[in-house]
Amino acid sequence: MPHSVTLITTIAAGLGLALVMGFLAARLKLPALVGYLIAGIIVGPATPGFVADLDLSRQLAEIGVMLLMFGVGLHFSLEDLLAVRRIALPGAIVQMTVATLLGLGVTALWGWSLAAGIVFGLSLSVASTVVLLRALESRGILETVNGRIAVGWLVVEDLATVLALVLLPPLSLWLGGNAGVAAPGPGDRSLLTTLALTLGQVVVFIALMLIVGRRVFPWLLWQIAGTGSRELFTLCVVAAAVGIAYGSAALFGVSFALGAFFAGMVMRESPLSYRAAEESLPLRDAFSVLFFVSVGMLFEPQVLIREPLHVLAVVVIILIGKSLAAFFLVLLFRYPLNTALTVSASLAQIGEFSFILGGLGVSLGLMPAEGQSLILAGAIITIALNPLVFHAIEPAQAWIRSRSTLAQALERPDDPLAVLPMTVDLTRLTGQVVLVGYGRVGRRIGEALSKRGISFVVAEENREIVETLRERGIPAVSGDASDPNVLIQAHVQRARMLVIATPDTPKMRRMIETARTVNPKIEIIVRTHSEEEAVLLEKENAGKVFLGEHELAGSMIRHVLERYAAETQRQH
Repeated sequence: MPHSVTLITTIAAGLGLALVMGFLAARLKLPALVGYLIAGIIVGPATPGFVADLDLSRQLAEIGVMLLMFGVGLHFSLEDLLAVRRIALPGAIVQMTVATLLGLGVTALWGWSLAAGIVFGLSLSVASTVVLLRALESRGILETVNGRIAVGWLVVEDLATVLALVLLPPLSLWLGGNAGVAAPGPGDRSLLTTLALTLGQVVVFIALMLIVGRRVFPWLLWQIAGTGSRELFTLCVVAAAVGIAYGSAALFGVSFALGAFFAGMVMRESPLSYRAAEESLPLRDAFSVLFFVSVGMLFEPQVLIREPLHVLAVVVIILIGKSLAAFFLVLLFRYPLNTALTVSASLAQIGEFSFILGGLGVSLGLMPAEGQSLILAGAIITIALNPLVFHAIEPAQAWIRSRSTLAQALERPDDPLAVLPMTVDLTRLTGQVVLVGYGRVGRRIGEALSKRGISFVVAEENREIVETLRERGIPAVSGDASDPNVLIQAHVQRARMLVIATPDTPKMRRMIETARTVNPKIEIIVRTHSEEEAVLLEKENAGKVFLGEHELAGSMIRHVLERYAAETQRQH
């Protein structure tokens, strides 16, 4: 051809081969993303035949990360992030420290330098944004407490990684690297200056987004929607996601992923945010496929033959070391066993930030090239195994609860937040509404009930929310409401109505079963995001089902108040 079509060739080869290999993987009962990774290996430089453009693939994959994080931000408010800060902040820092020390330990056995061990360990400590979000979304738990904790944990990891990426170059000469910067003297404060500037840039960016962006971008989205043009609306969403992500990186040194995440968070202030998430979904899916293809292209299969024990050590650190650290940390914060297993499974893989850290370490002369190959091998293996880890949550939970006295002790019923205080007036625990979940929708329902003087008890997994509710005099219990003990503590046997404001369908079914077992006359109202799930729940006679998000809260409030008033009149 008379002109270069490298971009078109890369996209066509990547998506086409990913389709074929993803289909074959699905027919073999394997996750489709395993096929995407294999497609990347086939078109990569480590295998004979056609080789796609690796640099272009990386950039296309980065767009996928931007769109994906933007979509998460549209469903993840600042309140959600602050609500999990007590567990996400210390949890992420401790877990990253444990993983880094494990990486440092194995590299010491391999004879690597201290600097190589630190970079290698840090690379193994950071989970993949794309893998985590796809796993949570595919299981419908992204907006649950477990999902919010996992995403908040990931945001803290991303912030720590951004800081590490900025500090590595000025530290490289101290650590024995070859960065082209002057070696700092004993009294030089260049490192502290760099740290202060980095933190200052991040703070300025976040402040601008929360103060200015929360007003400007929702207004802009509304103006574009007013034109009635669907393509302009979609263009506005994509331009905001990619443009803000790029601007945050270019002006403030923040990663593309974090920039897009905060862009979504401020755009969420618009009532059109749900539509914006739906409009960007096809592009997010397409570009996330290219992300997995680009990961496969970086992989050198020969490392599995040259260093099988090294690869095994990397996989063990990621799957077992990181997971166990997160698991015990979540339990120590007195969250349910299911939360601990979900968070540990979410973090049992590595991805894009690991590649960036590893590549920077090699370019600075801090880590041998072999380290990058081992990181890629560990990433591909753990990404492929991650769906299986999620599938193991339920059986692992049953096994641990039946055999482990430690887990039973950590979940012991003497947790003060797991039982209602004795000071709660018994008149508020008869004919009340049991409200499961106090997120965006649950909070609005609770406020409407309070205004009308209707008694209600909240069952919520987020311990910080339970503490806040009790301080306000609202009866609340902490725990997973799919556990019968939690609903019993909420006195569901005396309740007039059960309102499930969380869209976790598998848990929802267990809650309904428990409620109807102990209180056959109870009226049940549930919410879901999926039309298919709504139809199934209605066929199962699960109760009144509501679908959606923003408009859903208002509809649920009206229905709850109408039915509560009707039941009150009937009983009197």
